[in-house]
Amino acid sequence: MSSLKIHEREVEWTAIRSQGAGGQNVNKVSSAVQLRFDIRASSLPDPVKQRLLALPDSRITDDGVVVIKAQTQRSQPMNRADAMGRLQALVDSVAHAPRKRIATKPTRASKERRVEAKTHRGAIKAGRRAPFE
Repeated sequence: MSSLKIHEREVEWTAIRSQGAGGQNVNKVSSAVQLRFDIRASSLPDPVKQRLLALPDSRITDDGVVVIKAQTQRSQPMNRADAMGRLQALVDSVAHAPRKRIATKPTRASKERRVEAKTHRGAIKAGRRAPFE
């Protein structure tokens, strides 16, 4: 569980009509919601903001705004909860900095195994050749 919580006042909601099949309910009720969350203006810590902005995610615009559309549920409150959960999951994915990789060298035994395998494979292939006359 992440300690980074997104405040409701930092999120802008827009009620829109759902797409696709659904009969009269889709045509007359604005049950889908669009969530807009400005990363730069949020209260998130700066390192988290930088990692969010660096994500190759199509939901993040060039202006640094996360846009999430939720329309899977039949009621607006359920779609709002779904969109907020997806935004929280996105923030949780970058909440912790990735561990820095420590460069290591191959051991002497692994080098020897690699050379031995190459020699063995070369001997197999040499055995396939026609004899030299």
